[in-house]
Amino acid sequence: MATTHYRTHTCGALRAADVGAEVSLTGWVSKVRDKGFIIWIDLRDRYGVTQLVANESDTSADLLQQLRDLGREYVVQVKGKVISRESANDNIPTGQVEVQVSSVAVLNEAKLPPFTIEEETDGGDEQRMEYRFLDLRRPNLQRNLIFRSRLALEARAWLGAQSFVEVETPFLIKSTPEGARDFAVPSRMHPGEFYALPQSPQTFKQLLMVSGYDRYFQIVKCFRDEDLRADRQPEFTQIDCEMSFVSQEDILNTFEGLTRHLFKTVLGKDIGAIPRMTYDEAMSSYGIDKPDLRFEMKIKDLTSLAQGKGFKVFDSVETIVGIAVKGAAGYSRKQLDKLTKWVQREQIGAKGLVYVKCNEDGSFKSSVDSFFAAEDFQAWQAELNAEAGDLLLVMAGEREKTLKQLGLLRLHVGELENLIDPMDFKPLWVVDFPLLEWDEDSNRFHAMHHPFTSPKKADIEKMESNDLKVLSSLRADAYDLVINGSEIGGGSIRIHDRDLQSRNFKLLGFTPEEAEAQFGFLLSAFEFGAPPHGGIAFGFDRLCAVMSGQSSIRDFIAFPKNNQGRDVMIKTPSAVDAEQLAEWGLDVVTQEES
Repeated sequence: MATTHYRTHTCGALRAADVGAEVSLTGWVSKVRDKGFIIWIDLRDRYGVTQLVANESDTSADLLQQLRDLGREYVVQVKGKVISRESANDNIPTGQVEVQVSSVAVLNEAKLPPFTIEEETDGGDEQRMEYRFLDLRRPNLQRNLIFRSRLALEARAWLGAQSFVEVETPFLIKSTPEGARDFAVPSRMHPGEFYALPQSPQTFKQLLMVSGYDRYFQIVKCFRDEDLRADRQPEFTQIDCEMSFVSQEDILNTFEGLTRHLFKTVLGKDIGAIPRMTYDEAMSSYGIDKPDLRFEMKIKDLTSLAQGKGFKVFDSVETIVGIAVKGAAGYSRKQLDKLTKWVQREQIGAKGLVYVKCNEDGSFKSSVDSFFAAEDFQAWQAELNAEAGDLLLVMAGEREKTLKQLGLLRLHVGELENLIDPMDFKPLWVVDFPLLEWDEDSNRFHAMHHPFTSPKKADIEKMESNDLKVLSSLRADAYDLVINGSEIGGGSIRIHDRDLQSRNFKLLGFTPEEAEAQFGFLLSAFEFGAPPHGGIAFGFDRLCAVMSGQSSIRDFIAFPKNNQGRDVMIKTPSAVDAEQLAEWGLDVVTQEES
């Protein structure tokens, strides 16, 4: 780093080779340790920490007092000579040296921070969110944001080298009824009318394909007004991409290349070829469309083996499925009861859980011993590829719900058994998604991905059917990139023909008038030479978290919202005054009126 007016080096730069050099450092005072005859100070910036030292024997009384007066988080400039440390600290890169202080200048004093600015801080979540500008000084958060920056730079470099063109699309767009809820923006110039913030640049990137920009990308902010959790924020970032004259195979190969490049250059890991799995296989074997492949424990169907034995619970259901937990036959009754209560929680919704212990001596112990013989359990054991010492966990009910419930239990047990290494990466392409999904509440179909996803060519004729089963069987040229149980990217081949797009809108319950009002601009563009095209969008915040072995995206976003969608630092969302509302043509609603 080049010398500036304030500093010759950063706080992470000095090494043993610099001993004897006169240097100038700037940063924040992290710690002051005053032993009376000697003072040590840890000076911190985003590059690292350097220890400063001043001895009573060779430092003026004035300078010693200046150093003693320094408070935590004071911003200072320090000059001095690099010397070898008597007791090296091998835990930090600068641990072989320290700076013998010759002068100090306070550039800005600081109030005592409300929590410690350290890796393991004593601040609570809400307090750290309120003082996010202080929280961002902590080394772990700085590493996260620097990691995010590097990942973005590498993605841009790779995409640019593959002839992708970065194009910015609008943030003030038209509201659409499909997908998550929009954030609305009132128009002052057109009272009573609203823009929406984009949930994604989907229609614009398709229009760019019509315009002839056959390889587009954008690292772009998107907005969704939805309930929050660890991997969701109301505003988030996508690596958004689209290509023309491509098949699904072309897109998978291209973005497998991007994924492997990012892991290799940023983490130094070669993840190899990314395997593929159909949606149906993912659901039947893992109970979820984003399987975590870091551990086995596949779901197997036991219906034919477990029914007809006189156990009414099993005989009356559609599906019976199970998993084998390696080496867990020693689970106590208390542990098994805890698992049963876990699946009976409202979030899971299961009625119960059956267990079978495959004992080391070849015998079995089960919660349904009175209904099944040893040879029945042996058949279950064989189907689940279980061995002596393993534990079988079995659930029964409606097929789709039961697979999902057992899939969630599989993940829970994987955590309990410490089978999940956050830095072991198992990527996967999930392909052949359903085109539509039926919604009981609205009594109609919704798009599994979005309304512009192309059905597989072999299924196009079935779109004219009135049979719900036939329509539910329609498959799409859609695909997700899954890494360690997280959906990292999703995309599809798009419809590029007006007639086919109109037929898909009809399946989704749009009248011709509604389709024209909402998407007439896109349908019109398809009449002017739209090429075959498709694309994908990576959840960039989520990719950062997964590649760092973390589950929450919040600490990879500089200024995130809390779990209620609020920014407690700048106190927003907040009320606006009546004059502003009037300019927007909005009625003023007081708390009493509401």
